[in-house]
This record gives sequence, structure tokens and C-alpha cells, in this order.
Amino acid sequence: MYNSSPPAKADLPSTGKLIKSTVLAAFAAGVLLVTVVMPAEYGIDPTGIGKITGLQKMGAIKTSLAQEAAQEAATDAAQDAAKEQAAIANPAPDISEPVKSKPVVEETSVEETSPPPGETTAQTDEKIFTLAPDAWTEIKLKMNKGAKADFVWFTDGGRANFDTHADSKPLDIDYHSYAKGSKTRDEGILEAAFDGSHGWFWRNRSGKTMIVTLQTSGEYSGIVVMD
Repeated sequence: MYNSSPPAKADLPSTGKLIKSTVLAAFAAGVLLVTVVMPAEYGIDPTGIGKITGLQKMGAIKTSLAQEAAQEAATDAAQDAAKEQAAIANPAPDISEPVKSKPVVEETSVEETSPPPGETTAQTDEKIFTLAPDAWTEIKLKMNKGAKADFVWFTDGGRANFDTHADSKPLDIDYHSYAKGSKTRDEGILEAAFDGSHGWFWRNRSGKTMIVTLQTSGEYSGIVVMD
């Protein structure tokens, strides 16, 4: 056996140094919390750094989608409970239905046009993409104020959390909301409130991989996938 000598007292850090190191570490953690974590996760930006880096916009979208998902879950639970009570009171006859096969979806993009820079022309696009659990993507149309685009998007089964919104760097607009929620399908007309980028943010909270298809047609000068 070997006997090791204990370290000399002079080699050990003093209480003052330990306190100083602890205070510096706590200060650094606080700075990261205020400048990175709070803007990116909760949309709270007391220093303004989150707006400059884009983290505040990400946090605002995350917070709004989380609130919508919670409300949607509460609504679904209430509807399920009502259906169960109705089924107990009025049992349905036992009728078996044939199992439908799941359609095959090809991941392709079709007919993407490229008009001259700055010119808005009618065009049609289709984007098909796969979202793993908790993954997200964002697609924007470059549109002038008052321009309109027909759209329809749908998943292959599960609900997708979505946020239809817009932004414009020249106009210093970070976030302008059109609609948000949780659906398997949505369609309508997207009318640009100002010159800028207008489109959709999706996040997959279903726990299973899903395929999302977006079809657009209208007055826009370009389509950009921001992932």
C-alpha cells in the first residue's frame, strides 16, 4: 500500500476565491438566461438582444403554439368525454368496416416558377416535406401589399401545430400574426398586409413522423423554405 500525503494548505483555494468563482459563475448563468434562454424559449427580451439575433421571434412563436396546443388538448379531452357519455347512453350497432389502405405519398416538388426579381406574377407551387417528432419547418411567400395567394396544406394523419404569420425587414416588422392553432388541414386565401414574407410555421407535436403537403397559387414573386 502507498500512503499519499494530503495537499498543503497553501495549495488549496481560499474561501474568498471559492466565493468569487461562485459569484462569477452565477453572473454568467444569469446573463445567458436573460440574453438567450428567455428570448428563445419564452419570447421575453428585456435587453433587446433577442430581437437583434432573432431569438425573440422564435420564443414568441414557441409560446403561442404551446398555448394553442394546451387549449386544443383541453377541447379534445372535453369532446372525447362527451362522446363517451353519448356512446354509453346510445350504443351503436356492431357494424364492421373494411380497413382502408394508407395512400402512398411521393416526396416531390412540382412547378416552381422564377419570375424576374421584384416582379410579382401568378404562379403555382407544391411543397411536400417530412417532419420527425418535435421537428419544425417554415415556408414563406414573397408578396407585395394587397397581393393574394390561394393555399391548402394537409398532413397524412396527425395534427400539426401551425402559425400563419408575416415579417418584413425593410419595414422593421418582426412578427405579424394571421392565424394559429393545431389542425390536420387548412385552406383559404392569404392576403399580404404589407410588403414582405408571408407564410407558415409548422411543428410536429404528435409523437409520430408526419408528411405535410403545401399547395399555393397566386400573386407572389418567390417561395422560400426556411429550415
